[in-house]
Amino acid sequence: MSASPPIFRGVESKRLMSLDVFRGLTIFLMIVVNSSGPESFAQLQHSAWNGWTFTDLIFPFFLFITGISLTFSFASRLERAESRAHLLLHILRRSAIIFAIGLLINGFPYYDLSTWRVAGILQRIALCYLAASLLYLWAGVRTRWAVIAMLLAGYWFLLRFVPVPGFGVPNVDIPLLDPDRNMVAWLDRKLMWGRLYETVRDPEGILSTFPAIANTLFGVAVGEWIRSLRGDAGRLLRRLVVVGLACFLAGELWGLVFPINKKLWTSSYVLITAGLAMFAFAACYWLLDVKKLRGRWPIIPIVFGTNCIFAYALSEFAAISAAVFKFTYDGKLVSSEEVLSSVIFDYISPPQLSSLACALFYAAVCWFVTWVLYRRKIFLKI
Repeated sequence: MSASPPIFRGVESKRLMSLDVFRGLTIFLMIVVNSSGPESFAQLQHSAWNGWTFTDLIFPFFLFITGISLTFSFASRLERAESRAHLLLHILRRSAIIFAIGLLINGFPYYDLSTWRVAGILQRIALCYLAASLLYLWAGVRTRWAVIAMLLAGYWFLLRFVPVPGFGVPNVDIPLLDPDRNMVAWLDRKLMWGRLYETVRDPEGILSTFPAIANTLFGVAVGEWIRSLRGDAGRLLRRLVVVGLACFLAGELWGLVFPINKKLWTSSYVLITAGLAMFAFAACYWLLDVKKLRGRWPIIPIVFGTNCIFAYALSEFAAISAAVFKFTYDGKLVSSEEVLSSVIFDYISPPQLSSLACALFYAAVCWFVTWVLYRRKIFLKI
C-alpha cells in the first residue's frame, strides 16, 4: 500500500486533474457496460461485428490514458536519476501482476484449467503497458511513430492479403473479416488453451493485441505533448483537436476498405478511437485545467481513478460472485443477482432501463468500497 496515488504516480500527473477525471470516468464506464445485461441499450453493448458503439470506445480510451500516464511516471523517475535497468524491473513486475490479476478474474471461482480463459482485458492492458513502456524508454519519438505506422499497416496487410490456413485468401476465397475464417480467430484457436471468449475467437486474443499497442503509443505521444506544451494550453488543445480529427477521418476512410471492428481491433478502429480519445481528453483538459470548472463533482471519478485496477477487479469479482454463489431465499436456491432483480430491478421498465439501473448499482457499490480506501489514504500500489 502507499500513501500517495500509486497507479502512474508522476508528480506532474497529480496536477493534471483532467487526467485523473478522464481515467476515473473511463473506469466507471467500464464497470457500467460490463455489468449491463443483454437487454441493455444498444450503445451500452459492443457492436455485433463491423461498426462501433459508445461501448467500443471505452477500452481503447483506457489504453490511451495508460500511455499518457506512463509518460509522466517514467519522466519523473528519470529526473530522479533512476536507472533504466531499475525501471525495466518495475515494468516487468507491474505487467506480470496486472496479467496475473486478469487470470485470477477469468478463473474465478473454480479455476478449472480446461475452461480457464487466458486472454482478457487486464491481460491486454498488461501487454500494451509493457510494450509502450519499453518503447518510451528505449526508442525515440520518430521510432515510436514508425512503430504505430508499422503496427497498423502490418495488421491490415496480414488480415487482407495473407491466406488463412484451410480457408484461403481474404477477399478472394473468403469474405474480408469473416467472423470465423480470419487469421486472428485461426491463430487463437491454434495457440490458446482453455476457453475462448466467443468459442471460435477471442476479442483480446494474440494478434489483435498488436494494434492495441498503437492506442497506448498514441497516449504516449499526447503525454509528451502535454509535458512540452504545459505553458501553452491553446497550442496543446489545437494539436489535440487537429491530430484527433485527422486520426478520426483517416479511420473512417480506411474503414471503407478495412472495416472498423472492435473484436478484431482493426487498424481503422485504432485510428477512430485514438482520435476520439484526443477529443475527450481535450474537453477534460479545457474544462478542468484551463477553465478550472471543478467544484466538488470531480471526487466521484477521481476515487475510481486513484485505485483504478482495484476498482475494476472488484467489479468483476463482485459480478461473478453475485451470479455464481447461491443461497436459500424464500424456499428456493437463488443467486444474489436473481434476488436483486426480483426485489428491485424487475419493477423498472423498459428492460433497457432496468439493465442500466442494475449496472449503476454495481458501479455505486464499487465506488463506495473504493471511496473507503480513498478516505483512509489507501492506494493499492502495483
